Amino acid sequence: MDIKDVDLNLLVAFAAMAEQRSVTRAAESVGLSQPAMSAAVGRLRLLFDDPLFVKTAAGMQPTPRAVALSEPVRRVVEAIKADILPASAFDPATAKKRFAIVTPDIAEVHFLPRILAHFAEAAPSCTLQTLSMSRHAAADALSSGAAELAIGYLPDLQKAGFFLQKLFRNDYVCIVRTHHPQVGERLTLKSYLAASHAVVSPDGREHLLEQALQKRGVERRVTVGLSHFMSLLPIIESSDLIATVPRDLANICARHGEIRIVEPPFKSPVVEVHQFWHRRFQKDAANVWLRGLVQQLFHGQA
Repeated sequence: MDIKDVDLNLLVAFAAMAEQRSVTRAAESVGLSQPAMSAAVGRLRLLFDDPLFVKTAAGMQPTPRAVALSEPVRRVVEAIKADILPASAFDPATAKKRFAIVTPDIAEVHFLPRILAHFAEAAPSCTLQTLSMSRHAAADALSSGAAELAIGYLPDLQKAGFFLQKLFRNDYVCIVRTHHPQVGERLTLKSYLAASHAVVSPDGREHLLEQALQKRGVERRVTVGLSHFMSLLPIIESSDLIATVPRDLANICARHGEIRIVEPPFKSPVVEVHQFWHRRFQKDAANVWLRGLVQQLFHGQA
């Protein structure tokens, strides 16, 4: 006998017959019709080349071969029920797991404090690692399992093989130091163009604002170009530069520094921030828990 010829459903039928000693009762116990159970018993007899269960005045009695098979088959069926069929559970309270999220520095500041606060309470033995990488590398990290989620404006991940969930919409505003001598509560296009600007261009990411300004024919006078958003806070605080940044970052800078937020003198492009994961991990219990947490904490909250 070759194992590839064994239909596991037949083992379930065998275990039911060994316990019930009746085709009718065995069929009821596993949710089959009586004809289907009779057919299964017939296939079992062919498979093992033995009558297995013989009709007597006392009911269907097992042959010596069936008696010998009963305990091993029962163990196999119970192992499948207990260890293979149930979906793996994830208990954050007891789990010791390292989660990784692909996200730029701007999102680290926005997302991590609240996620870590929730970890401390609900998942005290879990750790979190953020990874900064291009979208191409992000796709590879998600598909390989090196990262559970990618969070941000990542349009290249909106493709087959990936799931996404919208978190919030983000627009752009300007930030200046609190006592900027030329910028008051309002900013005209003329003063915007005359000002010196700090511009952040993260490597390998979509520069949506630059594209929007180019379409409008707006060309800024750039004094300093940066690759990280969080470098802006000390630079803007200590200079008369203007930076045009996503609103969530502006709010953080205003909370933690001598920074004012000023609406830009043009209609801002709107960015939709999503979380992404690979379809391989759609049903993974730990992944489901983490993205549920992110959705709970940040949905609709720019």
